[in-house]
Amino acid sequence: MFSKMQLQRRTFLLGAMSATAALAGCTTSMPATERAPVPRLVSRPLGLPGDAELEARYAAVEDGGHLIPSVPYRQMDPKYLRQRVPDPTGEPAGTVVVDTPGRYLYLVEPGGTAMRYGVGIGREGFAWEGDGIIHWRQAWPRWKPPAEMIARRPELAEYSVENGGMAPGIRNPLGARALYIFQNGRDTLYRLHGTPEWNSIGKATSSGCVRLVNQDAIDLYKRVPYHARIVVYQTPLIAQGQA
Repeated sequence: MFSKMQLQRRTFLLGAMSATAALAGCTTSMPATERAPVPRLVSRPLGLPGDAELEARYAAVEDGGHLIPSVPYRQMDPKYLRQRVPDPTGEPAGTVVVDTPGRYLYLVEPGGTAMRYGVGIGREGFAWEGDGIIHWRQAWPRWKPPAEMIARRPELAEYSVENGGMAPGIRNPLGARALYIFQNGRDTLYRLHGTPEWNSIGKATSSGCVRLVNQDAIDLYKRVPYHARIVVYQTPLIAQGQA
């Protein structure tokens, strides 16, 4: 038999446990086969991380047998360094959004946030907009310049499709990762890719599509869902949290 005091204490403890479970976004009665609801608000850190974390993010790294040099991130505009921000896109979680004028790429996360990457936009990157699918992706891809580029720069003929392209490596213009965008089952020739040219981020470049520093390209590659939807804007994406 429980005393009155014991019953009151047990009732209090059960109430406190229920409140804790509610704050955690789940309940003890939810079947194991069901997913917990995605919270509307998250406690992830937002904004630019501290210097120690930035140092680690942009340090030299060996990947796939290639040594990627460190990025001198202190020489870059801080707004183009990888950071989590309030989602400005309104797109479902898992969507990739390219803000061409803003020189940003967003990967939308559950709970109202997005991982934002600074990008450089090449000539081909200004030529396409709309919805597509990241149909194929490649670690350390071969680079095969199109015939139009070879016509402008004949010295690139040795890397043509017929010659098998440029071998993967640090000098390869596609960098450590490439994501290939398709629309209606066809290749758009639009790419998201790495680059060793860190000083091109935030700028318009002479060639390529959408480039990220190699460390960010690897991070995006790890996070982006299979066959993720991508939306590309050629007009400004007006939103809070871009500055």
